[in-house]
Amino acid sequence: MIPTPYYLIDLSRLRANMQIIADLRAASGAKALLALKCFATWSAFDTMRPYMDGTTSSSLFEARLGREKFGGETHAYSVAWAEDEIDAAVAVADKIIFNSIGQLDRFGGRASGIVRGLRLNPLVSSSSFDLADPARPFSRLGEWDVARVEKVMDRVSGFMIHNNCENADFDLFDRMLGQIEERFAPLLARAEWVSLGGGIHFTGPGYPVDRLAARLRGFAERFGVQVYLEPGEAAITNSTTLEVTVLDTLYNGKHLVIVDSSIEAHMLDLLIYREPAKVLPNAGPHEVMICGKSCLAGDIFGTFRFAEPVKVGDRISIQDAAGYTMVKKNWFNGVKMPAIALREEDGSERLVREFGYADFVAALS
Repeated sequence: MIPTPYYLIDLSRLRANMQIIADLRAASGAKALLALKCFATWSAFDTMRPYMDGTTSSSLFEARLGREKFGGETHAYSVAWAEDEIDAAVAVADKIIFNSIGQLDRFGGRASGIVRGLRLNPLVSSSSFDLADPARPFSRLGEWDVARVEKVMDRVSGFMIHNNCENADFDLFDRMLGQIEERFAPLLARAEWVSLGGGIHFTGPGYPVDRLAARLRGFAERFGVQVYLEPGEAAITNSTTLEVTVLDTLYNGKHLVIVDSSIEAHMLDLLIYREPAKVLPNAGPHEVMICGKSCLAGDIFGTFRFAEPVKVGDRISIQDAAGYTMVKKNWFNGVKMPAIALREEDGSERLVREFGYADFVAALS
């Protein structure tokens, strides 16, 4: 048995998401690029590669990883490329996407040998969190002035537009895409390709994938463009658990358990967005608050219900633990970093990476 804590990627669940992506690609004509900012665990890429067209990145290191470990098309985007990054990014990318006209002016010439694009900001998004809203007031994420962008159309052939955030509402997506069509029609009509980014939760239960496919195909045909999607969460949703063990129990007005993991270190988005973890089935007479082992007072996974009393030594599976976890995990408090394991499609589990004291020391100086 693999010692906890560890992230357990279930390849059969992952493949189910991949099949939905493949079906959407076939029905819509859109291409799908894995968003490495969400999930970059390359030991799972062999399962994903046959169903996707490549990767998209938010940094030089992600672009290199995409080229070296995934293959296919490599799109390189950064909020701001640095002088010592641009040549290396161009060397590994098929497309480079600039966040601003200023960056295009500065580095466009050095990227003239590959496809160049620009990020557009439609000033509308589905995000319910200001922290994650690319269309928030004074946003730095992309250009919005059509007249200014029209002046540089001779130097770019397409656009990236990312304004969805875990959006499971097709009608909302449809309305926002309509606003994009209206606002940017003069630009889209001159483009060769358009990436609509990620954040479309089309692998969730009940999502009308057929309607999404038809909408994407209609958009592509109207403007004569190749559409790209950049699924992150949609690619890996419900594929992975964080396996933890109970280390202690106590009562302080609530029944509490402390596990050998930490949201601050291992599931940071729970802390950032003040959301509880997911534990299934979350039913029964015994209510327990699951707490992390760091010294942060708010290091709490959430309150859940169990069929039996939870005791020291019990294992708990934290659900939906792939997105923005392994790419964000850290050494806060020196808490042991979770290993990474794969559950093969025959049900066997295989450890692919452990992290120990040497890794902790190497991350410091």
